[in-house]
Amino acid sequence: MAEALIKAVTSRGFMPADSVLCSEPVEARRKYLHDQYGIRVFSDNREAAGNADVILLAVKPQVMDQVLSYLRPAVTPDHLVISIAAGVTIARLESGLGSDRRIIRVMPNTPALVQEGAAALCRGSKADSQDMEGALALFNAVGKAVEVPESLMDAVTGLSGSGPAYCFLFIESLIQAGIREGLPRPVASELAIQTVLGSARMCQETGRHPEELVSMVTSPGGTTIHGLYHLHRSGMAAGVMDAVRAAARRSMELGKQEE
Repeated sequence: MAEALIKAVTSRGFMPADSVLCSEPVEARRKYLHDQYGIRVFSDNREAAGNADVILLAVKPQVMDQVLSYLRPAVTPDHLVISIAAGVTIARLESGLGSDRRIIRVMPNTPALVQEGAAALCRGSKADSQDMEGALALFNAVGKAVEVPESLMDAVTGLSGSGPAYCFLFIESLIQAGIREGLPRPVASELAIQTVLGSARMCQETGRHPEELVSMVTSPGGTTIHGLYHLHRSGMAAGVMDAVRAAARRSMELGKQEE
């Protein structure tokens, strides 16, 4: 995820490559990031933070407390701290860095790797509207970004955070269905992926409600209505809603375990 952001901001002119600082413990990885993107690399978190205005925390949740403890002496109220660690609350970030720190929490998703991500952002009490504008601009560089209250971040996790997995499963199901009907896998894969991609683009670019778009494909007594009948009978819509709720509740449970 961090590399996706580095790629986006450097390739799209969001900021000069030599103004991006990256702290990375693995030497081979540091060399790759420097050679690939022209950014400045460090092996020490404090050294990188001391030379930065904005600090992006892109680490696993289970090591976050250790990272915060080490970074704390180098982080001041002048820094904007952005965390993309799943499930790590603003309260936990403030506890580790100081209650007067300007903090923004982000829930991105994996399509950011191809600059088509969906991210939700929420701010701590010390972050202002200008901080949020800058953070939104950063994540809009790799897709779409919106601001939400932190109370909705578990719902975001269940929907867009876990959502790509649901979409991948649906695509694979379409592929398998095509194979079942006699299509070669490469043909079924190409058709299924493009069908989902094109359908999403229609939703985005026409601005029409998905229900209206469904009706555009569905003619009386035709093939589509017969297929839709079986999807409704199998409880597809309810299954998706249940999946989002289950993921959101699990996110809530994990957040409570960390407190």
